[in-house]
Amino acid sequence: MGRFLLATQANYTFLMAIRLYAATTNQGKLRDFRIAAAAHGLDIEPLPELGKIPAPEEDGLTFAANATLKAVYYSRFAHGEWVLADDSGLEVDALNGAPGVRSARFAADAGVVDSPDANDNTDVWNNLVLLQRLAGVPQEQRTARYRCVLAAARDAVTLHTAEGAVEGLILEAPRGTGGFGYDPLFYLPALDLTMAELDLETKHALSHRGRAIAALFPMLGVQGPIIQK
Repeated sequence: MGRFLLATQANYTFLMAIRLYAATTNQGKLRDFRIAAAAHGLDIEPLPELGKIPAPEEDGLTFAANATLKAVYYSRFAHGEWVLADDSGLEVDALNGAPGVRSARFAADAGVVDSPDANDNTDVWNNLVLLQRLAGVPQEQRTARYRCVLAAARDAVTLHTAEGAVEGLILEAPRGTGGFGYDPLFYLPALDLTMAELDLETKHALSHRGRAIAALFPMLGVQGPIIQK
């Protein structure tokens, strides 16, 4: 269901099967991918055996560079298949665009180490370091954006890239229990809510990742979202 696209060749119209794999083990990202794909009548699954594949070094200086290198790299492990990879993060104006491509490693770069009894406190530490760096910065100067670049590759060739971004402010204290990453601190003034306070449907419609996916799918030949009546 939903894994077929209309294609034309000569004077014939036919159904072309498409299967999409996501090169991520991040459950939050995978959930976002699946919600977006479902709106288009498609399925996205994690790349098979992804956990057994050595991760490439993400040494690109931009989100586009890292998304592309990951998509190309992982597509080598799924011959003939479409593989999606993204790189995304937070850009804070008062920090000259940091943490940027280092968003997931912000606390690690600062020398912060999880406590031995913690399962995974990466998001907590990253948020704490961000708040420390912004201490004393007035609210009106805490402007920031989430940015995402999504790349699609097949057989080690990049086919398409797309970008999405959403503007907001960084709060002085977290709000909300949903989402992941910096979502509890990322405030959307127009809604008076943080990303962590949004329901999944609204978050997908507004988020950087949702916008990148919406921009990418038409490049793959996927039609617009399915409207349920």
